[in-house]
Amino acid sequence: MENFTMLQFFEWYYPANSSLWNHFKADAEHLKKIGIDTVWLPPAHKGMAGNQANGYDSYDLYDLGEFDQKGSVATKYGTKQELIDAVAAGKAAGLKIYVDIVLNHMGGADQTEIITVRKVNPENRNEFISEPYEIEALTKFTFPGRNGKYSQFVWDYRCFAGVDHDVRTKETAIFSIQNEYGEGWQQVMSKENGNYDFLMLDDIEFRNPNVREELKRWGKWFYETVGFNGFRLDAIKHMDPTFFNEWLDYLRTESGHEFFTVGEYWEPNDLQPMLDYIEITGGRFSLFDAPLQGNFHEASNEGIKYNLCAIFDGTLVKANPGLAVTLVENHDTQPLQSLEQPVKAWFRPLAYALILLRADGYPCVFYTDLYGSTYKDKGDDGKNHTVTLKKMDEMETLLYIRKNLAYGKQRDYFDHQNCIGWTRTGDEEHSDSGCAVILSNGEPGTKNMEIGIQFAGKVFVDYLNKIGEEIIINGDGWAEFKVNAGSVSVWALKN
Repeated sequence: MENFTMLQFFEWYYPANSSLWNHFKADAEHLKKIGIDTVWLPPAHKGMAGNQANGYDSYDLYDLGEFDQKGSVATKYGTKQELIDAVAAGKAAGLKIYVDIVLNHMGGADQTEIITVRKVNPENRNEFISEPYEIEALTKFTFPGRNGKYSQFVWDYRCFAGVDHDVRTKETAIFSIQNEYGEGWQQVMSKENGNYDFLMLDDIEFRNPNVREELKRWGKWFYETVGFNGFRLDAIKHMDPTFFNEWLDYLRTESGHEFFTVGEYWEPNDLQPMLDYIEITGGRFSLFDAPLQGNFHEASNEGIKYNLCAIFDGTLVKANPGLAVTLVENHDTQPLQSLEQPVKAWFRPLAYALILLRADGYPCVFYTDLYGSTYKDKGDDGKNHTVTLKKMDEMETLLYIRKNLAYGKQRDYFDHQNCIGWTRTGDEEHSDSGCAVILSNGEPGTKNMEIGIQFAGKVFVDYLNKIGEEIIINGDGWAEFKVNAGSVSVWALKN
């Protein structure tokens, strides 16, 4: 088997100049060449902020940059044709394409409606704090710019379970919509705030069978229009999990394709709800390993105080490696974002070694670690900040090692809290494969590790060029491997 690697091909602050699809098209062959196999693209539809929208504020799922809506034809990332051309170029280069699916909520409705609601306690959404009363809410979506092309479905208040704004009084609160599908919230997995069905904007009502059918029709249309290979599902902890069971089963049956799928169930401090979610969805799709990303964040902040032997404790990749998509960072965890939990620059090469060079998990590389980024935004302190995320110098070498060398039996040496390592023995399918990885979050270190008798007498060098000397494997297949302070070295056969 070949090692596969995913790339998240965007970051939150990518410039709003409608250039991303063309950027991907131009870079597709290069990405395949350096060891990327699958690419996760951002939401392709029109958001409520038009060409400034990242797509997580869904307005019209059928507008892929084709209609003059919300002040622009193109989305932040480009036009519909540029998207189709980019996906075709990616597939021609040998890449598989995963698209971001945002079905928890919608925003930017075209008309208001007078609807009956009950206000809820935001700390405990199961507790009503008002009797039923009427508000004016932005809940009717008619998409006048599209004028019924592709779908004539009109979204109104019966398609939503909750809203957060009364247009008439300008009040912002959490309102449970009283409709024929229930006066309370939908059953979701997350018990945060009593029930975490409501996240933002107009919360989609999956108890309405017409909504489920429309979203299945849309999914089929989206696939037939763009021709992608899989999905990334947004905000699934806020949604009825049985909907995605039905939606995915329908699309897989209709298309005859597997559609690799990974969901965002973000619980960095609690693995159990993620395992429960996998059970209720019957293992239909993978999840991002949020607890592992949380461990990386903590390790990068604590430095030598962090016990590296515990880096995989409480993680999905340890509990269910076959359904774990491992990551170091993403668009939500980057500095100044909603789930800000960045991994400091010194630790990023160590973290990437831990997801790219081990046997378990499906690793996802973040855009800024390959390309870098500089941006400005307001922080929690209300002040403007400039953030520079430098691209990681070691990234392409680590991708090369993953694609060519990190194969075979894995032996772990997690026996010192500040210095851990492992070896991969290599396999017959990948010539000269096999490697020894050693990490330190403290002082310079050495570790005696077995790589295999097949390497006896062979010369090994550090492919990351952190250490200049050579190491010779002894007659029993062991060697003393070295690492610098707060660093990672990957030892493999000298070319």
